[in-house]
Amino acid sequence: MHRYCLLTGATGLLGRYLLRDLLLHEIPIAALVRAERRCSAEQRLDVVHSYWERELKRRLPRPVCIEGEITHPDLGLSSAARAWIGEHCSSIIHNAASLTFWGKDRSADPWLSNLTGTENVLALCRATNIRNFHYMSTAYVCGQRDTPVLEEDFDCGQTFRNDYEHAKFEAEKRVRRAAAEWIDRLTVYRPGVIVGDSRTGYTSTYHGAYAYFQFAWLLVQYLPKGSDGLHFLPIRFNLTGAETHNFVPVDWVSACVTHLFRHPEHHGRTYHLTPTVMTTSRMLYDVMSEYFQFRGPTFDGPGALAAGDLNEIEKSFYEYVDRYQTYWLQEPVFSRRNVERALPHLPAPTIDFASLTRMLDVAVKDNWGKKAKGVKVGDRQEMPS
Repeated sequence: MHRYCLLTGATGLLGRYLLRDLLLHEIPIAALVRAERRCSAEQRLDVVHSYWERELKRRLPRPVCIEGEITHPDLGLSSAARAWIGEHCSSIIHNAASLTFWGKDRSADPWLSNLTGTENVLALCRATNIRNFHYMSTAYVCGQRDTPVLEEDFDCGQTFRNDYEHAKFEAEKRVRRAAAEWIDRLTVYRPGVIVGDSRTGYTSTYHGAYAYFQFAWLLVQYLPKGSDGLHFLPIRFNLTGAETHNFVPVDWVSACVTHLFRHPEHHGRTYHLTPTVMTTSRMLYDVMSEYFQFRGPTFDGPGALAAGDLNEIEKSFYEYVDRYQTYWLQEPVFSRRNVERALPHLPAPTIDFASLTRMLDVAVKDNWGKKAKGVKVGDRQEMPS
């Protein structure tokens, strides 16, 4: 009898790549998917599955769809679904999460999905005897660190930039506690900032660096071009241009997780899925300025805004990207020893000028996620997640 892997978050950006890659390796998948007002769980999963079959121009094995919601007690599962999981599933990749940065309290996201949801998933796994646990954490459970972060590091008394980091830290703590008590093998994946596909630029979510891209795009819609054919954006960046960022393409993260999952000899460790070559602020600016045809911004360093005399464009810019500024000034440096030992054949693609341009092409064509329309599935018209 085939033993299934239970996958949460299969309709999110990383989850849909994990679904593709695991199915390509003929790993039987049971996907936990929540229903939405306009789509059943089965329809939502069908949209993702059909998308990959069209892109790959081949048939993929069918995943089993289990309707559920990680934030509900017992995941909102029927007794029949719980019994099926207990009989057929031997492992889990818990990937579902909220990317919300701040919550009004612990009853709202990101706490609700990332902490309570993980506690609910752990309870299900214990009840159904799933003891091979693969947990999608984040590199940023390290909090605010100014020294290199080892894969073995976890609770170092760190402080956190936002509720997202803190909630993911608390969730990983719960998972590690379960590993000490009843989980047989715990494998933890800690990706950096996930961006679009390294080859196609595809993404289904627009966070982080995309906020900076989108601000530039919005601004040039309204500012006229000068005699030099360029838009003028008078913005003083509180950066030097040398700041580095831990961007990793979604296809690479999925390939790493899939390979590690398929090779049990690599289970039981923590992996920093972070870049070998980090992306600089200067690189991001160079790509944006050429793509959107503007000039004017200057790198004036961390003290650039001390006087507080911002012009109107600067005020709009810093308000628009405020939630990401603590990451923009400087990010941690992550050790990758376990990754380098286990995945020497899968070096992280460098996020360069060409790949960033492809990501911008996708974002602009998709109108930053607002242009998605119904996708025909069989005889039905469904909405993508």
